[in-house]
Amino acid sequence: MNTPKFRNINSSSFHQELKKRVQQYFTEKNIEPTGNFSLYFKAILFWSLYIFLYVHVLFFGDNAWLSVVECLLMGGLTAAIGFNVMHDGGHGSFSNSKFWNKIAAFSVNALGASALMWNNKHNIVHHTYTNIDGIDDDIEIKPMLRMCHTQKKYLVHRFQHIYVWFLYPLLLIFWVFASDYTKYFKKKIGVVPIKKLRIFDHFAFWIAKIGYYTMMIALPIYLVGFMNWLIGFLIITMFAGLILSMVFQLAHTVEETSFPVPTEQNDIENEWAIHQIQTTANFATKNKLVCWLVGGLNFQIEHHLFPKISHVHYPAISQIIKKTCAEFDIKYIEFKRTRDAILSHSLHLKRMGTA
Repeated sequence: MNTPKFRNINSSSFHQELKKRVQQYFTEKNIEPTGNFSLYFKAILFWSLYIFLYVHVLFFGDNAWLSVVECLLMGGLTAAIGFNVMHDGGHGSFSNSKFWNKIAAFSVNALGASALMWNNKHNIVHHTYTNIDGIDDDIEIKPMLRMCHTQKKYLVHRFQHIYVWFLYPLLLIFWVFASDYTKYFKKKIGVVPIKKLRIFDHFAFWIAKIGYYTMMIALPIYLVGFMNWLIGFLIITMFAGLILSMVFQLAHTVEETSFPVPTEQNDIENEWAIHQIQTTANFATKNKLVCWLVGGLNFQIEHHLFPKISHVHYPAISQIIKKTCAEFDIKYIEFKRTRDAILSHSLHLKRMGTA
C-alpha cells in the first residue's frame, strides 16, 4: 500500500491564513513558540519526584501499602513525563536548544520505550496520516479492536467497548517488550518504511533497552525479590498504560472524528490542515489541572496543526484556530469535560462493534 497524497497541500488559503495569524501572535507577544520556565519547572519537578519514589520504593519501602501508592504515583509520573517532557522534546518544541530537545526526547528511553521508534511512529506516520486505516499505527489494534468502519469486524467486537478497558492498561507493557522490537526488526511502521538506521541508532536502541531492563527489572528483583518487583512493576506500567491509552484515544477515536479513505487515485480529498481538524478532537480545555498533567494534549487540534509549538502556548493559540475555523466553516471538535470524551470514545467503539 502506497501512502496517499493530500490535495492542495501548498495552496490552501485556510492553512496559509492560519499560519499567518499564529505567527502574528508570537510576533506581537515577542515570545518564542518553544517551552518556557513553567515547562522547565514541571520537567524538573516530575523527574525529581519519579527518581525520589524509585529510590524510596527500592531502598526504604518497608510499608507494603505505601509502596503500592508510590508505584501508582510512579505510573502517573511515567505518563506525565511522556506527555510533558518527551513529547515536546520529540517535536523540537521543548526548548530552542537542539541539545535540550534531544535530552527531553530521549527521556522516553528511561521509561522503557524507544525514542527512535517513537519518532518514526508518531512524528512521521501518525502526524501525517492521522486516522487513515492501514497507515496510522495508532488505530492498528487489530484483531482485538475495530477502530473504524474499514477494518474487518469480528463477533467479539460487539463487546469491545467493555473489554477495551482491560486492554488499555497493557499498552506500556506491550510497547516496552514487543512493539518497539517489531518495528525495529521489520524496519517499518505498518506499511511505511523506517529511514535506514545509522550505527549510532542501533547502538542507542539497544543501550536504552538494556538500561531500562537493568534499572526496572534486574536491580529491583535483586533488592526486593521477584514477587515484590512483579507487583510493583505491574502497578507502574498498567496505570501508566491506562492513562496513555486514554489520552491517545480520546484525541482521535470518538464519535465525531472522521477516518478518511483514500480515493481510487490514492489521494485524500482534503488538504492536510483540514484533514487534521476533521480527524482530531479536544477535551477538557478549561480544566487547568488536566491541561497541566497531560501536557496540553487535550488541545490535540492545536498540537496536530502546530506540532513544533510547545503545549504551553496551546490555550492562547486555540482561540485563533477556533475563530479561523468558524470563518472557513470548518467544524472544530471539542468536548467540555474528560468524561464526555470518554463516553464518546466508548460509544464509538460500541458502534464500530455492531455497525
